[in-house]
Amino acid sequence: MPVLFLAGCGTSAPANVSGLRAVAGTDLAGARGATAADQRRIDRTVVGLCAASVWTKGECLKHGERPNG
Repeated sequence: MPVLFLAGCGTSAPANVSGLRAVAGTDLAGARGATAADQRRIDRTVVGLCAASVWTKGECLKHGERPNG
């Protein structure tokens, strides 16, 4: 059973970017953490959203991440 579950996990773009944008918001674009640990957490979130093309190229650039494409 776990194999079937894991087989569904992939790296393809999300089916509904609008829904993910509504959940994730765009407040983290350009955010800076108070501590190094906070900043790493923010950066990991931003990288994932940019890699999945949830955020626009401009939003990713606002944070300093290079968008796909």
